[in-house]
Amino acid sequence: MRFDDIRTRLSGYTVGIAGAGGLGSNCAVALARTGVGCLVIADYDIVEAGNLNRQYFFLQQIGMKKVEALRDNLLGINTEIKVDIFDAELNRDNIPGIFEKCDIIVEAFDRADMKEMLAETVLSTWPDRYLILGSGLAGYGKNNELRQRNVGARLIVCGDENSETSEAHPPLAPRVGIVANMQANAVLEILLNKL
Repeated sequence: MRFDDIRTRLSGYTVGIAGAGGLGSNCAVALARTGVGCLVIADYDIVEAGNLNRQYFFLQQIGMKKVEALRDNLLGINTEIKVDIFDAELNRDNIPGIFEKCDIIVEAFDRADMKEMLAETVLSTWPDRYLILGSGLAGYGKNNELRQRNVGARLIVCGDENSETSEAHPPLAPRVGIVANMQANAVLEILLNKL
């Protein structure tokens, strides 16, 4: 399939991204570059200098809301993309409204409890929609341990599912970027095979 055909097919879809940090910002960039028509992005945080080692932001964006900075960056890549942003901390009550029109939802949280809450909410609210999680991306190296695993009919997990982040084992751009792009690739596989 030619790139123009891929962009045309993807332009009719909406993808939700829960979190605009390392996974979310890099996944959003990959999806914008391939032609997904609309991204719905939710996060409540601001860009900090410490984020620049792995997140798709720039020095001049320090202090901005992540969702606003990411929207600016995405529109700088693809002027045809629609980006709906929500400056909100996600919870069981607001997830259904924020991601209502999304065909697929990508999880991009740091905290395990938030990942679990999102998974439970999405899968119970929309049992027919795909959810793509990121799990196990800390540190560097060990590329062969990164994988995509289907869990049931609609849940996909990308990462090594083992490497938890800590002070001694921080998330770094290479592995974060690989997992974020694995998530974006899973989105494309689903959307392009859906037609």
